[in-house]
Amino acid sequence: MGDEKNPEKDFEKEKKKKLEKEPEKQTKKAPKPKKKKKKGKAGFLFILLILLAVICAGVYLLIPSKNRVSHNQYFGLEDDNQYGLIVNSEIVDITNGAPFEENGVWYLPFSTLYYEISDAFYYDGLALLYTDPLQTYSAAPGESFYTDSDGIKYTLTYQPCYFKDGSLCIALDYLKLMDYSYYTVDDTMKSIWVFNDWSEQSRASLLKDTKARTQAGIKNDIVASLATGDVVTVLEQGASWSQVQTQTGLIGYVQNKMLGEITEEAKAVPDGRPLPKYTNIAMDEMVVMGWHQVFSESGYSQLDDIISTAKGMNVICPTWFTIKDNDGNIQNLGEKKYVTKAHKAGLQVWVMLDDINISTDGLQVFGTTSHRKTLITAVIDAVKELGADGINLDVETIKSDVGPSYIQFIRELSAACRKEKLVLSVDNYSPMPHTAFYDRTQQGQVVDYVVVMAYDEHYVKGPEAGSTSSLAFVKQSAERTIAEVPKEKVIVGLPFYSRLWCETPADSESDKTDNSQVFVDNSDGTYDSKNNKYLLSSKGVSMEGENNIIREHDLSLTWLDDVGQFYTEYEENGSWYRLWVEDENSMDLKMQAACSYEPGGVAFFKLNMENKETWSIIRKYTDK
Repeated sequence: MGDEKNPEKDFEKEKKKKLEKEPEKQTKKAPKPKKKKKKGKAGFLFILLILLAVICAGVYLLIPSKNRVSHNQYFGLEDDNQYGLIVNSEIVDITNGAPFEENGVWYLPFSTLYYEISDAFYYDGLALLYTDPLQTYSAAPGESFYTDSDGIKYTLTYQPCYFKDGSLCIALDYLKLMDYSYYTVDDTMKSIWVFNDWSEQSRASLLKDTKARTQAGIKNDIVASLATGDVVTVLEQGASWSQVQTQTGLIGYVQNKMLGEITEEAKAVPDGRPLPKYTNIAMDEMVVMGWHQVFSESGYSQLDDIISTAKGMNVICPTWFTIKDNDGNIQNLGEKKYVTKAHKAGLQVWVMLDDINISTDGLQVFGTTSHRKTLITAVIDAVKELGADGINLDVETIKSDVGPSYIQFIRELSAACRKEKLVLSVDNYSPMPHTAFYDRTQQGQVVDYVVVMAYDEHYVKGPEAGSTSSLAFVKQSAERTIAEVPKEKVIVGLPFYSRLWCETPADSESDKTDNSQVFVDNSDGTYDSKNNKYLLSSKGVSMEGENNIIREHDLSLTWLDDVGQFYTEYEENGSWYRLWVEDENSMDLKMQAACSYEPGGVAFFKLNMENKETWSIIRKYTDK
């Protein structure tokens, strides 16, 4: 009975076993969404947002800025009522005074006019002066007229100049009348544009309406709205944008695709007047000038020897006229028969006017209009009486405060010379920062020749012995002068002399025995000297004088490549003597250097200090 099967029990057992083997299948819940599918949807949304942001940013970048730059920001001004100033193609600083309107007339403080626009005006304390090629015009502050050199009166509807708050101010209409300066007023941008550059510039017409902006790029602020056909001056071309100047002077940037054909052309003077022409007298050949220094007589007795020696010279410059007082009177050593003989020898005569009389005051002579007039009249009359061909102006003693008055004198003298068809040449130091007030640029505009004295590199009463004119100094003098003056007007002055330097050991200033000596404390070794402390003096030596010194002391010579001269030295009675020799060798190098710049001429100081061989060297470069 125990082995007998029970079907019901067997079924229950089998069911139980099956349930034990498959518990998961019986208890498993409905599946949840897979995380992978959820992450994919979020990534899609994120990418979509980025694309939308990029599209929006792109659209934003394509939308030009509509903001206009304020005039304060454009000109860097704090006062909202102040007008900015543009001169030619530059926004200028108005520290010296802003433009302003008075009774419907625009004015500028004289200091702003002088330093930022034109230094051709001159105020002498009584009147505002302006000199053109032939006339000087005068306007007194507060008057409504001006007069010319002949006394003719011209009435205006406004005051050319007047004083406001203690400052002299000049009407822009008078500036336009005298100095050929055009100006416009832009009330939208509160700006004044003064234009007096009539040279050729790049210009183009606009192909479409556009905006000029503060910088390249459409997101920059607007400077001005421009219309199709407007002509702009192209100041600087870029790859896709160019800097331009509008017809009211505002400077901004426009896209290159808005510009038509760029051509080179000059502006016409708005009222149709021809620009003033400074006619100049120029020799048909290279100027070869020699200074003939005289002291108490004309030098007529020396002229035959000079003519026989100076073969190749075509201009002689006797030092006849000296300013003798503050009123503008002159000392005159001229002699008519000297001029006659020089002319027969084929020489022009340019009489020198100098200021070596130390009793004169440059500010009194050149700063007083009546004194300038006296001086000019005296010089012109004397030159005409002598039958000479021109004037050589040699002013070397003035200080920087006399500079503007001296330049006004040159303007007035040039006008007088132009009327009489006389040559005007002006002597100048080698350009240095401390002699900038001689204003060679102004000289180069109004005179016939500008002479640069490429000597006295080391000078009397200077602190150091050295060459009178090293090769490097000649090159520097020529280069710097030609940078300011048209080369055809430049005459390079060279020396026929050197200096014998004497250094005597000394302990103090009190050891000086005469006024020609300078005490030098060289304890720190600043200067090339055998002494720590010494008295320095020198004397001019002719070429023949150099040879005498060399023979007398049996000296050997050393060639200095960097200087372009022979050098020698010797000791005598406890003093050290030094000599940089000027001879045919050094003159050859100087002439070669000077003529390489293609100047209008060369000049030599001074006649009778050279040897005959020197002129054969000079002719090698000038007989062409």
